Amino acid sequence: MTELGKRFAKAFAASAASGDGPLVFPFLTAGFPTPEETPDLVRAALRGGAAGFEIGVPFSDPIADGPVHQEAYTVALAAGATLETALEAVRVARETSPDVPITLMGYLNPFLSYGTASDSTTDDPGAAVGHPMEPLAKRAAEAGVDGVIVVDLPVEESDAAREVFARHGISMVYLLAPTSTAERIAAVAERASGFIYLVSLTGVTGARDQVAADFEAFVARVRSLTDTPLAVGFGISQRAHVEEVGKLVPAAIIGSALTSTIASAPVDGRAAAVERYLGVVTGRRSEETRT
Repeated sequence: MTELGKRFAKAFAASAASGDGPLVFPFLTAGFPTPEETPDLVRAALRGGAAGFEIGVPFSDPIADGPVHQEAYTVALAAGATLETALEAVRVARETSPDVPITLMGYLNPFLSYGTASDSTTDDPGAAVGHPMEPLAKRAAEAGVDGVIVVDLPVEESDAAREVFARHGISMVYLLAPTSTAERIAAVAERASGFIYLVSLTGVTGARDQVAADFEAFVARVRSLTDTPLAVGFGISQRAHVEEVGKLVPAAIIGSALTSTIASAPVDGRAAAVERYLGVVTGRRSEETRT
């Protein structure tokens, strides 16, 4: 078993030492627009400056996601994307950049059903014995996953799954929102490894014009209870947002804006559009050279 959270720790430590500003973790929906394009988009994101990844597992009922990701999931599923598509994206990222931390993000139903689903490639019938997420944990570790986010698994009910993934060297990454109570923050702080995902605002995913005004107070509430690195997502879409949140947390997650960039790009220019966009939001490329 690999050391829990090792790649996350190295990435955050290197960023702090360099002083280059916050890490940028793009969110890519596996299989969007097609499963065949996903590997090229992963490589393009790395060229654009991605310091890690969230690979999204398409699901038919993504209750925490806004219209941009709902549409992306629908398109990906119609194109034949499965959880295996997401694991293949992880493998590509790991082969291309061995040290980047990679998080698999999805919903409980596909994760629970993986061991018995027709898209599973597990060749170990005994893997399904015990906790139902054991087959996924095993395959995810083999692919190179460092963390998992199970969006609709409450922290109070997560311990068994967390222990399964931990045995395979995979951190359970939890989400906290501005509405999270002190008790919920404490429960997450007690269990967290890798990083904690801070939802910058209430509501679903989607690009916004500005970071929520009360974000600083939210970060302070969480930071008072944990030293686990923090990353912020939901609504982060511009370089200015990354710079603003980077004063408070060491990582920013770019989701819906990147998905929209892919959706609006010409078919033969999607990878180039991803590289250009991430080049801008990471600060590697100026706005003037974006197009």
